[in-house]
Amino acid sequence: SAEKATPARVRFRSLPRGSREDKFKALAGVGLEGADWTDAPTDWRAPFLPAGATDWMNFAFIEDLFAYNGPGIIPGRTWVIAPDSQSLEARWERLKAESDLEKKQILFHPQLRHGKLASRHIHAVVKQGLGERKTRFLPIISDRGTLDRAHRYAFRSFDRQWIAADNRLINDARPQLWNSYSDRQIYITALRATSPVAGPALTFTGLLPDFDHYKGSFGGRVFPLWADAQATKPNLAPGLLSELAAAYGYAVDPEAMIAYIASVAAHPGYVRRFAAHLKQPGLRIPLTADRDLFAEGVAIGREVIWLHTFGERFNAGRPPGAPRVEDKAAEPTIPKEGTLPTTLAAMPHELEYDAAERRLKLGAGFIANVSPAVWAYEVSGKRVVSQWWSYRREDRSKPPMGDKRPPSQLSRIQPTAWLSEYTTELLDVLRVLTRLVALEPSQDDLLGRILTGPLLDAATLREAGGLS
Repeated sequence: SAEKATPARVRFRSLPRGSREDKFKALAGVGLEGADWTDAPTDWRAPFLPAGATDWMNFAFIEDLFAYNGPGIIPGRTWVIAPDSQSLEARWERLKAESDLEKKQILFHPQLRHGKLASRHIHAVVKQGLGERKTRFLPIISDRGTLDRAHRYAFRSFDRQWIAADNRLINDARPQLWNSYSDRQIYITALRATSPVAGPALTFTGLLPDFDHYKGSFGGRVFPLWADAQATKPNLAPGLLSELAAAYGYAVDPEAMIAYIASVAAHPGYVRRFAAHLKQPGLRIPLTADRDLFAEGVAIGREVIWLHTFGERFNAGRPPGAPRVEDKAAEPTIPKEGTLPTTLAAMPHELEYDAAERRLKLGAGFIANVSPAVWAYEVSGKRVVSQWWSYRREDRSKPPMGDKRPPSQLSRIQPTAWLSEYTTELLDVLRVLTRLVALEPSQDDLLGRILTGPLLDAATLREAGGLS
């Protein structure tokens, strides 16, 4: 009949957010008419979702673009991470010097499972290394050596710290991440069980990332670019690059793919545009079918990753060292009259910002040319500058999370002076954020043009073997 040959009209309506009782009340007042109904697509196999949602459903999940993804490193104890390497060395020496075994165990802060000692404690022997780093086959109780050199560590987005790179000290070191680490590796970190609410939807680092790297809570997933330390085996879906090459008519390398992802999703415009869809966790990446738009995205994304990694990745043809702001009048700097205090005691507990003067105030000192957008820059609810500061002020204590035991007293071993490397790092952070803010309009404009142009359908890519 004619009815069987014509798709039925399907309409969609969302109930308001709130409690179950509120939803039942709203449902009781729903009729078949009204402006709140949205037509669904008329295709025979289209999902029962609003028309706009089908576009989102046709984008590839970020997990499908990679062969492997997993959690970041879980240290399990606060004292093995610090914003300066000398603090880690001093903490190790204090632990080593403790002769009372009960106190030594408490200082170490052993791993517990169901209230009993698990795999990390002062008597444990750990034989697995961390990549090229060999683990000493000695329990902590018997070790009289020095701390193996600290390793630069991606603690939080835009917050580079140090970790004691000794597998006896780390609860879940994620050997796969260490084994594939190199000076060419690039990691994406993003939420998984929850969705970003503001700022970039994902962030990048060239350093080994913490479990909570993305925003400091709710964990997430790590997506390495390379599956090996030699950077010869891409950690991408096996057929992805060949499918992209077929679509664009030129070879696409792994670095181009990760740069494209950066251009599309590492900015607030992505989260704003897809806020309704992100109520359901899961990041999706629209893949343009336009070779020129892809190339434009790669160029922008390379700069984004260069900034996220503080100039350590995609730096060919760029000025050496940490990124600076090209417009010197807009570059965060410390003028002579803004000289910072020399002790932590003279620093404030919370930073202050003077929007009229565009100054970030640190006690009696200040940093000039800090824009309101940089001061407010956030990663899904966590203000980057404020969070960075909270790990370098005099009182660095945090509310307990997960393990309700108080942290080891070793965590309190820290400098009393304000270190020059703290100043350098803070200026680097502010300059990187300044340039990222300036890039956001270009990224949002590009995303808009990608969405209105031809796209590669995820289902088609999957059938062709281009997705995991």
